[in-house]
Amino acid sequence: MNIHAKYIVDENLNKTAVVIPYLIWEKILEEIEELDDIRAYDSAKYEPGDEIVDFDQAIAEIEAGKVV
Repeated sequence: MNIHAKYIVDENLNKTAVVIPYLIWEKILEEIEELDDIRAYDSAKYEPGDEIVDFDQAIAEIEAGKVV
């Protein structure tokens, strides 16, 4: 992904914000959501002695806020 970002700077030329095309922002949000799902899956992985939960059920519980 080639991002052509523009920066907003303060009076000392320190970067304070970034402006990117909206479509790029949407893609970044999708990637963040996917990473969150992967992290949730990793934290919910089976360990000996754990109850086995179906993947779809685990995602539903995570999304419902039952699992952190």
